[in-house]
Amino acid sequence: MGAQRSNGGNVRRLLIVDDEPGVQDVLRFAFKETCEVAVAASADAALDLLVRWPADLVLLDLVMPGRSGLDLLRELSERPARPPVIVLSALGTVSTAVEAMRLGALDYVTKPFEIDALRIKVEHALVRRELEREVERLRFEVHGRTRLGRLIGQSARMQEVFRTLERAAASKATVLVLGESGTGKELVARALHELSPRREAPFVALSCAALPETLIESELFGHERGAFTDAREKKIGRFEAASGGTLFLDEIGELSTTVQAKLLRALQERSIERLGGSGPIPVDVRVVAATHRDLEREVEAGRFREDLFYRIHVLPIGLPPLRERREDIRLLAESHLSRAKAAGERGPDRLTATALAALERYDWPGNVRELENALDRALALAEGEAIDLGDLPEAVVRAERLERLREEIRGGRLTLPEAIARFERECLEEALEAAAGNQTRAAERLGLTRRLMKLTMDRHGIGE
Repeated sequence: MGAQRSNGGNVRRLLIVDDEPGVQDVLRFAFKETCEVAVAASADAALDLLVRWPADLVLLDLVMPGRSGLDLLRELSERPARPPVIVLSALGTVSTAVEAMRLGALDYVTKPFEIDALRIKVEHALVRRELEREVERLRFEVHGRTRLGRLIGQSARMQEVFRTLERAAASKATVLVLGESGTGKELVARALHELSPRREAPFVALSCAALPETLIESELFGHERGAFTDAREKKIGRFEAASGGTLFLDEIGELSTTVQAKLLRALQERSIERLGGSGPIPVDVRVVAATHRDLEREVEAGRFREDLFYRIHVLPIGLPPLRERREDIRLLAESHLSRAKAAGERGPDRLTATALAALERYDWPGNVRELENALDRALALAEGEAIDLGDLPEAVVRAERLERLREEIRGGRLTLPEAIARFERECLEEALEAAAGNQTRAAERLGLTRRLMKLTMDRHGIGE
């Protein structure tokens, strides 16, 4: 009889963290028929093992050499995808049990324990774990039409993205997420990770554009102590930190060709070498890369390696800009306002019809990120019960007014000279308001001379 499989088809994984060989042997024998069992004799060894071997349940002794079991519990409690823990301890004090439960332990068992009673507790914990995963899966199926993780969309373009993500999640293949800045490329990577068998392992992100070339190699692969002048201690790179899980490399198109060559080798060999290291280190990582650049053009221009392009272009996923899925703007806005309210932000939690229409008509060159920034600004400034047009950024307001002018012209309610005059007057008034009535500064904002500004104001009867 082999190790039992969970409802999702995965072998149940049980990690025993105890420094006593006798206890290790007893527990390994007790659960070898129902679980895949691994053993760690210290808190540090357990953390290293959990990186590459995500457990479904941990049996944890509190008293061990080095860091204690409570230290390990405390560190696990800060991780978003931590496994449940049953504490095994000979201490048996109320204060220790309370502290363990406060740090997130599922149960507390004193040594010596009855193995049959422990088997029941372990089975209950594993079934609970499987039910939680099933609930999460069903929740995704119910809400999948409009959201996947923090990705939101009912448009046909986003529905296709959702379907692609579902199909790609189970694969180990490298994914390349393509899209303009602000479209949510990291959210795609996180959704892939949460849907994948690697969901319990780390998700590690690195922006390749945020670091100078002198640091990027160390961030990716790590370094040994003394590898260079400022290397005072060993550093684990992002590849090792993500082992067993997912590594998200944002703006991969910004890497130099030197670093591109080393990244290609890491992907091909499935191993890395720390700076100053003496040999390769195997890593099991699913890489998700992203860029706003056209990498095929970058290859043609000699700025991106062709072999690396084909290595990461196995499963491309294109994210549409917000202007190409305007039907999603209402959902995105409502979701953002709901999150802000749940987080305790002050301000209205709804939009007027006029404000919503302006949001849906605006082109959003900064995409979802710009939309969220606009809503945050409106929340800070709005004085009414709902966010109105005047609470939105100036660019959105101006675009809405221009669209209204176009509609009036198309509808025959306004001639072109009348529309130009109205728009000109509105620009003058907005510039004067922004300059607190100072005509010289308002003229500078509009690119006019002080004399031409005064003549234009006189023509519109402003300031009389």
